[in-house]
Amino acid sequence: MDLSQVLDSLRVVQLPMRTKFRGITTREVAIFHGESGWGEFSPFLEYGAEESAKWLRSGIEAASGPKFPVHHDSIKINGTIPATDDREEIAALIATYPGAEVFKVKVGTGIDSDLSRLRVVRDLVPKAKLRIDVNGSWSVAEAEGNLKAILDEIGPLQYVEQPVASLDSLRELKRILKGELLIVGDEVIRKTEDPLKVNLEDAVDILMLKVAPLGGIKKSIDIARHHKLPVVVSSALESAIGISHGLRLAAALPNLEYASGLATGSLFKTDLATHEINNGEIRLGEVEPNFDSLERFAAPKERLEWWRERVKGCWEVAA
Repeated sequence: MDLSQVLDSLRVVQLPMRTKFRGITTREVAIFHGESGWGEFSPFLEYGAEESAKWLRSGIEAASGPKFPVHHDSIKINGTIPATDDREEIAALIATYPGAEVFKVKVGTGIDSDLSRLRVVRDLVPKAKLRIDVNGSWSVAEAEGNLKAILDEIGPLQYVEQPVASLDSLRELKRILKGELLIVGDEVIRKTEDPLKVNLEDAVDILMLKVAPLGGIKKSIDIARHHKLPVVVSSALESAIGISHGLRLAAALPNLEYASGLATGSLFKTDLATHEINNGEIRLGEVEPNFDSLERFAAPKERLEWWRERVKGCWEVAA
């Protein structure tokens, strides 16, 4: 696939969200078409060319790349609860994940707020397994104290995702926890220049795979094979087009022990397509963008031009 094919088919939309997530209420994404279907390019606006180029590689792989093995016809998903303390909002979000048995809750907004949010989720879905995602915002001392408070009041967690930022901090926390709670590495992998060169020994128990930030399915599988750790597949808040590629990654992994964070379409008021959730699972299948939504939520011409220039800059890096 060449640059002109990407630019000629590029469409940019601004999708409204149900609630603020990562500090945004509108998600701006670009999609394009190739021989194999649709690809998405949606690195967050603050990302530079080096980091964004991985997202472009993933989109190109989706639009024009090879087919990958399919080991699963449907993918178990987790619900995602953002950093909100509004009980009605949380209840409404939970209802968009029918049959989900696992929920990931964003924390790191202050232990009192975190505990309040977790209490609400535990009360609304008492039988669900809970995960928490800290996005590396705690120090080791904060992590030790906050995790003790959460475990004491909320009960067991399936795992904690990126509780602290650095590898050294992760190793220190892992020694302190003594196996009481599993640690997932996310930013420590996807924010590094070369995930294959990161030494995760004694730092994490599980690896987070996000297809776009890691550069595509092939690259994600290479990373999983190299590190030889259990994995969780998750999204990076893509539209349904990008989620399709994440589902293909999950389906291509023979051993998928943990529910995948690929139901984040529920965080959008409107998406470009629908991945229906039944009994806590999404069936694998191709989706086409809804052209009414493409028109209705089309970004202004100046934003389309901004994204075209961004693609050009990332193309040079990705080449």
